[in-house]
Amino acid sequence: MIEPKELEVLFVEDDAAVRLGSTQALQLAGLRVSALGSAEQAIAQLRPGFAGVLVTDVRLPGIDGLALLARALEVDRTLPVILVTGHGDITMAVQAMQGGAYDFLEKPFSPEKLTDVVQRALEKRALSMEVDSLRRRLEGYESIDARLLGRSCAMQRLRRLVLDVANSDADVLLLGETGTGKELVARCLHDCSRRRAGNFAAINCGGMPEALFESEMFGHEAGAFTGASKRRIGKVEHAYGGTLFLDEIETMPMNLQVKMLRALQERQFERLGSNELRPMDSRVIAATKADLLEAAREGKFRDDLYYRLGVVVLQLPPLRERREDIPLLFTHFTMQAALRHERELPSVAQRHLEALMNHAWPGNVRELRNIADRFVLGLWDGDPDFQGTEPSTRTLEEQVTQFERYLIQEALEACGGNASAAAERLRIPRKTLYDKIRRLGPIASAGPRGETQARMQRRA
Repeated sequence: MIEPKELEVLFVEDDAAVRLGSTQALQLAGLRVSALGSAEQAIAQLRPGFAGVLVTDVRLPGIDGLALLARALEVDRTLPVILVTGHGDITMAVQAMQGGAYDFLEKPFSPEKLTDVVQRALEKRALSMEVDSLRRRLEGYESIDARLLGRSCAMQRLRRLVLDVANSDADVLLLGETGTGKELVARCLHDCSRRRAGNFAAINCGGMPEALFESEMFGHEAGAFTGASKRRIGKVEHAYGGTLFLDEIETMPMNLQVKMLRALQERQFERLGSNELRPMDSRVIAATKADLLEAAREGKFRDDLYYRLGVVVLQLPPLRERREDIPLLFTHFTMQAALRHERELPSVAQRHLEALMNHAWPGNVRELRNIADRFVLGLWDGDPDFQGTEPSTRTLEEQVTQFERYLIQEALEACGGNASAAAERLRIPRKTLYDKIRRLGPIASAGPRGETQARMQRRA
């Protein structure tokens, strides 16, 4: 986390006495100051992402303070610039603020006033730089490993399967509880496929009235029904050359299941109000939290549609079955939340991890993301009683084992997979570490310089 006092104050003043007095006042407040006599000197030091703030007199020889303000904001529009004048020109103050100045000081000013304004500007700069740092880190997460986060065996297997089938045109059925990230997996399948240049068209089968569903899916011609004043392109047609994602497929009305099955089998469809067959060229990914075979036995879902959709079936693990991924996911979500809410990234303490690892997570990853938002906003501080959720049903031994596995995994990663260094970090003998690895089972960690998991398991 960036501290305001780590930043620099670029102070521009042509009067040597004022420059010296102001510099000393800021230094006495514990701030780093670079004192300059002209705007030209300041311009030479400014660059995008400058770690500090600019304080400049308006009346300067050569380039004046207002011109320096404009040049500084051209270099970095988020840079806080404080203007100083001895002429009490209110019109100039208004123009400066409209031009992007952070604040305006009128001479003569007290050391306390100067220090207060500069410290506030430094706090704003520190926050904006922290946000920019988070944004750059998040924007760098482009690989599937960074999108489908998790070191657990279940997530490693899921990522491998996604990459294996992504470039195929085979339809996919995603099975998973609410909040496990089915749409995220569907988007990864699309983005990793040769169809990624086409549209990703998503439709929630339970999110609209049955009367509108067919029009939304297949489109309609003008005059097809009352209120259809012009032609509409449906999701199937919009996904031509791309991917059609059908979420909550179990809620699709039975009569529309027949039409969907026909479109999938023949790869053709008709808009409402038209007799013209149109080609369907889209990969279909369906998602459900229900047991579709059981629904078929109960007459609530067509078994032939199930078999047509389920050419490839991917099972998404619930969060309670991959608890070793919780710290990594929580860190990722807090970074996103800090960026989104423009807040500082709070520190995660052991009590937070204990509460997270012991929770039942009926809402899965979506619930964890909500807790991360609350944590960043200061609305959750490790209280194990998560509102609206059920307590954990795991035994104390199971909870201790899971947390111990996480601590060992974290130590191995911090030490690049080096078991000796990890044992020293954990303050346990190396033999004890190997004994624990053998007892706890697979630990998904391998460093670039250290031992692979399989080698460590053999040695254990």
